[in-house]
Amino acid sequence: MTATLTAVVTEAQVRAALGSVVDPELDEPVTDLGFVRSVAVRGADVEVHLRLPTSFCAPNFAWLMCADAHDAVSAVPRVGRVVVELDDHHDSDLINRGLAAGAGYRGTFGHEAEESLDELRATFHRKAHTAAMERALTALLRADRSRTEADLLHTTLGDLPPDEPTTGALRRRRATLGLPTDPGAAVLVAADGTRPSPADAALFLRRARSVRISVDGNAHFCRGLLATRYPGAEADQSPRPDADSRSLLPLEVLS
Repeated sequence: MTATLTAVVTEAQVRAALGSVVDPELDEPVTDLGFVRSVAVRGADVEVHLRLPTSFCAPNFAWLMCADAHDAVSAVPRVGRVVVELDDHHDSDLINRGLAAGAGYRGTFGHEAEESLDELRATFHRKAHTAAMERALTALLRADRSRTEADLLHTTLGDLPPDEPTTGALRRRRATLGLPTDPGAAVLVAADGTRPSPADAALFLRRARSVRISVDGNAHFCRGLLATRYPGAEADQSPRPDADSRSLLPLEVLS
């Protein structure tokens, strides 16, 4: 008699699924940030514990990451019961109860909850696009010193190096917003697809750069806070593949 092998869920599958969960403010996967504290797989059942840099991180951000993590792991083929819990947060008990009950954001937070988290997601999708656009254009300027900022008004996606991580990141964020991703599409555009005038192009780029610096700076700071709060957590962190390390100074957080 030939034994039948039962397919099981693996930790690698679960961690790959968690890699699709992004901190909405930092625009990085929770796996790269070191926010995944543990993954336990028992047959088809999975238990995931998340951690954040501080106990007072915004509850709506925390809920988004926990709910997205639950959805991502639940979508893994052959997975059974899924438990996602947030550790060491001032709203951990509330969030964990709401997740376990499938109560949703408003059902969990009641009158304190916003009407919907959709606009919050949209806001951060727009910021992520702006930061990714600035990274891609800055990388282009550094690679081609003959190109000026004035030339960027006419730069298309086809002008960007196809193998650069910044190019791939920009294309993904444009796709999320429904912006065109064909080679002839203009790069220097707002999140709604509008293009700046020639007179406003330089200011438009400077504003985009300030958004990118803010996003990267916050991510850098949160990584340091996490490593301070959880010694050894830095070993679970991965650098952002499309970030420019030259834009940040090393961060030392004193305890």
